[in-house]
Amino acid sequence: MKKTNSPIPYYGEINELLAALPLSNRTQHPDFYCLRLIKNADSVYKPPFRRGFYFIALMTNAANTKIEYVDTKVDNVKSMLVVQSPDLLYSFYRDSGTEGYIIYFKQECFDYFKPSFQQEFPFFHPTQTDILTLTKDKHKALVPYFEDVFTAYEQAAGNTQRMASLKLLVLLYMLKDHMAFAQWQDRLVTPQELLFRKFTALVNNNYVEKRTVDEYAQLLHITPNHLSQVIKSVSGKNALSHINERVVTEAKSLILYTKFTMAEIAYQLNFSDPANFGSFFKKQTGITPLEFRGNSYQ
Repeated sequence: MKKTNSPIPYYGEINELLAALPLSNRTQHPDFYCLRLIKNADSVYKPPFRRGFYFIALMTNAANTKIEYVDTKVDNVKSMLVVQSPDLLYSFYRDSGTEGYIIYFKQECFDYFKPSFQQEFPFFHPTQTDILTLTKDKHKALVPYFEDVFTAYEQAAGNTQRMASLKLLVLLYMLKDHMAFAQWQDRLVTPQELLFRKFTALVNNNYVEKRTVDEYAQLLHITPNHLSQVIKSVSGKNALSHINERVVTEAKSLILYTKFTMAEIAYQLNFSDPANFGSFFKKQTGITPLEFRGNSYQ
């Protein structure tokens, strides 16, 4: 694991993440891994982390699976497609009833592929996780392509995964066609709405380490005053409210889905001490973190 001063874990290798989830199996191929999500497996909550490789998931029966991304809370859906570039901040709760497919891979598994990977597959957004809810027909159309990848992966001997990586390349081109409409959507929004999207994407990827409007204004190369005015005009809430709400959402997940002490949660979310975290949480929610945990189990 990469050593940093941040409380956020960074998993540079696929097997490091598998050990942390924790999953008992490991990949023999350092650049490629496939996992079938099986109904009635253990529920999993993973606090904020970053990974050094690409991620694709196709999930069904996902009604209780919860993922927070950008300005949208994804839950209560039957099927979803998730695609994510390396190094993005991410957390999730996966319900035991969820079924589907997860693929982790590094660009190195396509050592035979000559085009620029990022240019060829622009749906891997460098600053945000993309999650699409799927209709029954869309899900049905994608399943055979995932099955082709998994069949080749499961039948491969040792660390020889060339056929599986070729099948994955076919899947990526299928996803490129499937997500093409999403790439046109930015052309249909106002400049103010586009700035709001960029801001919320940055918040989702930096909320543990950056808590002020000034920091996000610097990332967007605009003044804090202009950022605040635009965010308020588009969403009805000021920029700081969006930052604080994202922190509170993660804090609630840590309180509900882990057995961490409040001191451990304060550290996970980069607060200076538990008292500072408790004061922040009560100001945002009206109750203390311990009261929130107690109310949730009544």
